[in-house]
Amino acid sequence: MTDWPILSTVTFLPLVGAFLILLIRDEGEAARRNIRNVALLTTTFTFVLSLFIWIGFDNNYAGFQFVEKMAWLDSGISYHMGVDGISMLFVILTTFLMPLCVLASWTSIQNRVKEYMIAFLILETLMIGVFCALDLVLFYVFFEASLIPMFIIIGVWGGKRRVYASFKFFLYTLLGSVLMMLAIMAMFFEAGTTDIPTLLTHSFPTGMQQWLWLAFFASFAVKMPMWPVHTWLPDAHVEAPTAGSVILAAILLKMGGYGFLRFSLPMFPDASLYFQPMIFALSVIAIVYTSLVALMQEDIKKLIAYSSVAHMGFVTMGIFAMNPEGIQGGIFQMLSHGLISGALFLCVGVIYDRMHTREITAFGGLVNNMPVYAVVFLIFTMANVGLPGTSGFVGEFLTLVAVFQVNTWVALIATTGVVLSAAYALWLYRRVVFGPLVKEGLKGLADLSRREKAIIYPLVFLVILFGVYPAPVLDVTAASVDALVNNVTLSLEGAQSAAAQQ
Repeated sequence: MTDWPILSTVTFLPLVGAFLILLIRDEGEAARRNIRNVALLTTTFTFVLSLFIWIGFDNNYAGFQFVEKMAWLDSGISYHMGVDGISMLFVILTTFLMPLCVLASWTSIQNRVKEYMIAFLILETLMIGVFCALDLVLFYVFFEASLIPMFIIIGVWGGKRRVYASFKFFLYTLLGSVLMMLAIMAMFFEAGTTDIPTLLTHSFPTGMQQWLWLAFFASFAVKMPMWPVHTWLPDAHVEAPTAGSVILAAILLKMGGYGFLRFSLPMFPDASLYFQPMIFALSVIAIVYTSLVALMQEDIKKLIAYSSVAHMGFVTMGIFAMNPEGIQGGIFQMLSHGLISGALFLCVGVIYDRMHTREITAFGGLVNNMPVYAVVFLIFTMANVGLPGTSGFVGEFLTLVAVFQVNTWVALIATTGVVLSAAYALWLYRRVVFGPLVKEGLKGLADLSRREKAIIYPLVFLVILFGVYPAPVLDVTAASVDALVNNVTLSLEGAQSAAAQQ
């Protein structure tokens, strides 16, 4: 496996599937079935192949593994790929969710199936590339290009206000990324390279760090999204098709947190410490404010979207606590949220496919004729609240413990978000699932089909497994997180010593 470019294979294999789909004539139900089968086989094989990365990964090594490097552009810009304990799990999460998204779109997408599946396969390649890229320019290409297929997915297969939502999504994220591009150019002129491992060892001047940090922050904060640049997310979620919402919440939002871990913290440690109070303030506002906003929602998808903003507040809070528990908790929270939020949007898709509405008032009493669905929805609701025994608890607990060591008041205020999340989540569950089955349109609804069970049951298993036994995740990230914290600490101590000598 050392000579086999497994990262490039996993990254670009979906493009092969997209090309095969392109060759199929999209005429009739048989053609659409073949298109779906090719997409499912491609994403499934990509996931199986990505598991070899996990199998061959050395948990005790903190550096980048499965490294591939070759000349690409002039001036030292290279095609450089590799994964460490921080990025590897995001690759696995991406490849794991894609077959589930294809299955979730099996019957709900009937128009332009060919273009839809091609867009999803291209998006998979770009998302994997973001987490594997070890060159700033290569990272930027993958990072920015991922906007295009998601823009198309929302704009073509979305709801009534899909064009408005897709343009809002695109313009918000593009604006922040323009500033990141300027920062990348500045870093190249300063360090003479765009190679990420080299830049991780380069010491940028303190004044320059602050400007670079703000430029990267503009991009990553929008992508997560952080308050107050979060307003594009509810619109995008509401209008996106079910699978689009899953990928948006589970993967695309995580690119912001990953960017903080890969660039902001290790490359600009002085600036990260300087802006730490600002991050804590924005995170706490996001946790409390968006939880209160979620309580007022009448659309199920919009409620879950606001809950995502609140949960991402725990991620940024943990990352910028700048200690091992916080960063471990932030990574775990991102992975856990990817599973839980993806599952919640899939649960919404199940009843939307039957009723063609997401209004909370349209439901009630589903436990009477959809008992399996009621149990599954309850598990993911409790995980979203952070119930012990589910993966949602581990990430939130670690981040709160970490922040408590740094700032007690921030941790106390953030803890109120746990109470608020229980309020809106249980309020939603009670109105949708419990009560008498009195609405005539709901009485004929069938419980989960075999296809829907095949989609949701793996997520139930992982949410409970990682809640009871989080070691498979924590062991992979431990060495890389410890190395990151040590490097940041040494950089800060060196800067303080230099300032003292002056």
